[in-house]
Amino acid sequence: MSYSFEYIDIILLAMIAGFIFLRLRGILGKRTGFEGKGKVPPQIKEVIKSINQDQPKKINENFDKDAQDEFIKGAKIAYETVITDFSDNDNKITTSKPLLNSEIFNQFNQALKERSARGHFAEITFIGVNSATIKEHKKIGKILNVTVDFIAEVITCIKDKDKKIVSGDPEKIKKIYDTWVFSRDTTSSNPNWQLVNILT
Repeated sequence: MSYSFEYIDIILLAMIAGFIFLRLRGILGKRTGFEGKGKVPPQIKEVIKSINQDQPKKINENFDKDAQDEFIKGAKIAYETVITDFSDNDNKITTSKPLLNSEIFNQFNQALKERSARGHFAEITFIGVNSATIKEHKKIGKILNVTVDFIAEVITCIKDKDKKIVSGDPEKIKKIYDTWVFSRDTTSSNPNWQLVNILT
């Protein structure tokens, strides 16, 4: 008699388990075929792709040799761009504006205005950068500052409104030595560095 009760208990438990399974299936839905194969539905892939694109691209926070080599390439281009832009006689910084922080941008524009007020204009031919060496790099919080020593060659002279030479020599290559400090927010998606200081 006790065996029959055991069989009834087993049948009841099986029926309850079946009922629970059907309810869960109705709530959670059926398998789509992606679960077992480890694949991600195309819709989900698009969402993940979109999220990844929106994430800021971080600079190499260790600033290792590869990162430094890549930085120097850009620094040389930035240096030439700024020098050339400053030599233009339109009395304002244009091309290199994204490469300058607000303080340096304002200083350069003020210098151009003063040059123009004196009736002077520049003739500068940029020959090239002989060397660009990282003197120091320091990270403060999320800001990475890199100090670079530049040695470059230019032909430069300043003339007055009568085209008389005020300074420089249009026939002579001059070697110039500059130390510039570049800065970048390592959490920003903006890849550009900015010139934040010129050391004398």
